[in-house]
Amino acid sequence: MKGIVFVNNEFVAAEEARVSIFDRGYLFGDGVYEVVPVINYSLIDKENFLQRLAHSLQVVGIAWPYAKEKYVAILEDLIERNNLREGGVYTQVTRGVAPRDFAFPKDCPPACMAFTLEKELVNNPLAKSGVSVVTVQDIRWKRRDVKSIALLGQCMAKQEAAEKGGFEGWMVEDGYVTEGTSSTAYIVKNDTIITRPLSHSILPGIRRKSLLRLAREGKVGIEERLFTVAEALEADEAFLSSATTLVLPVIKIDGQDIGGGTPGKIAQLMREMYIQMALEESEGK
Repeated sequence: MKGIVFVNNEFVAAEEARVSIFDRGYLFGDGVYEVVPVINYSLIDKENFLQRLAHSLQVVGIAWPYAKEKYVAILEDLIERNNLREGGVYTQVTRGVAPRDFAFPKDCPPACMAFTLEKELVNNPLAKSGVSVVTVQDIRWKRRDVKSIALLGQCMAKQEAAEKGGFEGWMVEDGYVTEGTSSTAYIVKNDTIITRPLSHSILPGIRRKSLLRLAREGKVGIEERLFTVAEALEADEAFLSSATTLVLPVIKIDGQDIGGGTPGKIAQLMREMYIQMALEESEGK
């Protein structure tokens, strides 16, 4: 670990960062998090990030650690201190430090931390080659709309996918794809994007929100509905989205080629549109 991180009101060297063993995030996974992409030294999809963080905090009853404007300023300061041109910022808020008890403590100030991730987003070579996914069982809790730091279910699913040779795992419940272990899942049929509607069963993906808006503006068809694994295997193409992948074409599902095993035109279009939006946002900072 290297660089400068933010921990509870201080910017410190990564190797010097410390948190209490009594932090409820450490003891219970009692906290929420976000990952925000960075392009040209700028936070991307900033307003959507703040909206989703607000939702997660409200649902679990954790107070904002700072005013929204100060929170953004902290993350922007962190980007500058680390000279981060492209990649992302990981940030989390926990309920704070208190004696171990399942019930929420009273008068406990939330704890907050953040660090940067350096990664090639715009020129990711996987966008040209495409990626493979494998289906795995969805074993998570019932409030997946909350971006909880308790990610053991996703970690187990991601490991299963990796052991099967997949770049990502698509989680399946009752025969239907919910989402990726760390991404949103989409298929395309007859030039129409099909993705699961928002509910407590999936995370409201920030890239998903922006991509569906861009698709509507570009007159690309959209169906927000459940789809089965069988449908996915018969799709014309497929893709996924997340903060650190933006949009990536999916060319194999469970070892079977999708769309001839090459990136599809809709996936490529949506990636181009999102990157253009991100570049305009960064230039307009």
